[in-house]
Amino acid sequence: MSQLFLITPPFTQLNTPYPATAYIKGFLNTKGIEAVQADIGIEVILEIFSKRGLTRLFSHIHQNQATNAQQLSANVQRILALKDYYINTIDSVILFLQGKNPTLALQICQEDFLPEASRFAQLEKLDWAFGAMGMQDKAKHLATLYLEDISDLIVACADENFGFSRYAERLGRSANSFDELYESLQKEYTYTDTILIDILQQKIETIQPDLFLISVPFPGNLYAAFRSAQWVKQNYPSIKITMGGGFPNTELRSISDPRVFEFIDFITLDDGEAPVQNLIEYIEGKRNIENLKRTFTLIDNEVRYINNSETRDYKQSETGTPDYSDLLLDKYISVIEIVNPMHRMWSDGRWNKLTMAHGCYWGKCTFCDISLDYIKVYEPVAASLLCDRVEELIAQTGQTGFHFVDEAAPPALMRSLAIEILRRGLTITWWTNIRFEKSFSADLCILLKASGCIAVSGGLEVASDRLLKLIDKGVTVEQVAKVTRNFTEAGIMVHAYLMYGYPTQTIQETVDSLEMVRQMFEAGILQSGFWHQFAMTAHSPVGLYPEQFSVVKDSDVIGTFANNDINYTDTTGIDHDQFSFGLKKSLFNFMHGICFDYPLQDWFEFKIPKTKIPEDFIFDALQSEENFNTKPAAKIIWIGGMPSTENFVKSKKGNSWEMMALSFHDKKESFSIQVAKTQGEWLITILPQLSVKNKKVLTFQEVKADFESNGLEDFELFWYAKPINTMRNFGLLIL
Repeated sequence: MSQLFLITPPFTQLNTPYPATAYIKGFLNTKGIEAVQADIGIEVILEIFSKRGLTRLFSHIHQNQATNAQQLSANVQRILALKDYYINTIDSVILFLQGKNPTLALQICQEDFLPEASRFAQLEKLDWAFGAMGMQDKAKHLATLYLEDISDLIVACADENFGFSRYAERLGRSANSFDELYESLQKEYTYTDTILIDILQQKIETIQPDLFLISVPFPGNLYAAFRSAQWVKQNYPSIKITMGGGFPNTELRSISDPRVFEFIDFITLDDGEAPVQNLIEYIEGKRNIENLKRTFTLIDNEVRYINNSETRDYKQSETGTPDYSDLLLDKYISVIEIVNPMHRMWSDGRWNKLTMAHGCYWGKCTFCDISLDYIKVYEPVAASLLCDRVEELIAQTGQTGFHFVDEAAPPALMRSLAIEILRRGLTITWWTNIRFEKSFSADLCILLKASGCIAVSGGLEVASDRLLKLIDKGVTVEQVAKVTRNFTEAGIMVHAYLMYGYPTQTIQETVDSLEMVRQMFEAGILQSGFWHQFAMTAHSPVGLYPEQFSVVKDSDVIGTFANNDINYTDTTGIDHDQFSFGLKKSLFNFMHGICFDYPLQDWFEFKIPKTKIPEDFIFDALQSEENFNTKPAAKIIWIGGMPSTENFVKSKKGNSWEMMALSFHDKKESFSIQVAKTQGEWLITILPQLSVKNKKVLTFQEVKADFESNGLEDFELFWYAKPINTMRNFGLLIL
């Protein structure tokens, strides 16, 4: 049987492994196929950022800079002068960032422990932002600046392509031609290359694989992927090499340059399970090369795309639980780079990554790659199976943090998952990406929070109803405001992806969009956001049908290597680049609750028109009326505990009647309600049936029928009265 070796090349995240190899390894487990995986990126980082690694780095710089030391910047000269401090502190700092040396925070925060170079200059500007930070977090931020100073040294003196979460990214971005990357691969190894190859060599010699699988999620992994493949091809030509992942899936769908296959043997597209299984069978002589699935290869010096396999793609229920074994889970480092709450979650803490559903249930946004399978083919995973996988991963990794990496998590599935989490009594922390659609009611957000959801991110995009309609987002600004309010009031952090420069967007719409965002932050319904400029991609509706969006492609020539980002001309002629700095600067301030009273003009150095958005637009949108129209099919769930009861008699004007007081206790406070005794007795019997622990979930109609079957009358009058409204504030949910 073939021996498989799967890697993620440098670099992705420092705090948690990218999940692609774990997904494939989990699938292979279901087929009884053994595989070894490695995140080479974190291993390279840990080698560089160690006492041995820094000793090697400073020695390398000394040997190479001895003749032109006077050309070094003042910052580099300072770091070199402080080299002993860096060498002597690096191991303890890395241990601290791995969560193994928490007491070091006390020394780091005294600010005379770490050597400081140019990155620390920003501290004075950020002191106010970190004022409420705890000691551990502040120490993480200081330690991050310390690592970034060393990174600056590496870029200046050892490897200009180095970057913590990407390596030689420019070679992978918009690389329509393979020429530049091919030329780089003919050069001598860079400083980082030598460390990468040392680690790879040890693993190849130990594992001795027959098939070497390289996952390339981003442009910043591409160069290292080819460098790794090149070394294996040169030294172990019998090993077959295949590449898959997010970058090939979006960028390499029309590849035609045969030189690519000097380094690798196969490139697979889209879901990797079936194509990889077919490759294994081919290597083992059980399948003809003409019967591979979604695979590029070189035949007679011509790039061929082969998709003749009758092997079906596997359903999500059949792909198995991601398997993180072999990965150095206790060695990842948590850093705090910037003052953005959502971006921090990407770099701080260990997250098990899972997917609620393959593809996107909406699948209409015109800027998105909706023509590709990873978006187009929608297939949810049952909540019970998701929870099984959650429990398996907790047992496997010891970690209870989960990042569901969906394109847009479906609200109905999120509801089912939350109920299943609560039913099983699991204590987890999770976050995901969503659409800001009206299904996210206040009650659903409370349920999600109770199950451990701490944050959501979603696309507000251009905060303009005209453009949201053109994007086919299926939401309005008013609707987004209400949904973000619901999440915020439930205690779930909200991050908004914001876009500028969408085709036909006017300057007025950009200004008005900024005003919408300002009002949403001022109202406290957004906690985090990020502006990015629109980019046209080949597989989106805008890229496929540009004439429908008033844009013109600069060229129809298809490159021989990567093809995704498209250069275009917007017929409006507006220079959207000029807005970049002002949008991002204003957002930085809004995220910290300041400068809401600044005129929008103050954020830009050029003249902009006044906003046409009323100053109370978002405030008015949030003024909602009480809804007394519950749908018969709505699900009723009680997430609180069972009450204690006390009967008493109430008298008024010579009349008396029996009452019941029900006393409840939740995690924060206690409360009581008083109802007629007969109603109280009914509540005592119905609450266990409404409990989230109960497998059957009752509908509003069923609850009403049960009420009336007990001889009680006027259900609506009872349901919308004060006692039930009080319970609605403490966990009686209508979903």
